[in-house]
Amino acid sequence: MAQQAGITTPGPFGGLMRYDEEYTSRFMLNPSHVVAFVIGLIVFVLALKIFWPVA
Repeated sequence: MAQQAGITTPGPFGGLMRYDEEYTSRFMLNPSHVVAFVIGLIVFVLALKIFWPVA
């Protein structure tokens, strides 16, 4: 029926590609490290606003 209407279907993968599961990078970060960094950044910005107000 798809050929009769002139509709083409995607290939067998359906647009999904499978890449290597073990991705190696120079920077391997755990989610807990990212959360700790964001919390530290927020504390740093708040400390700057308290101890060094702009005007």
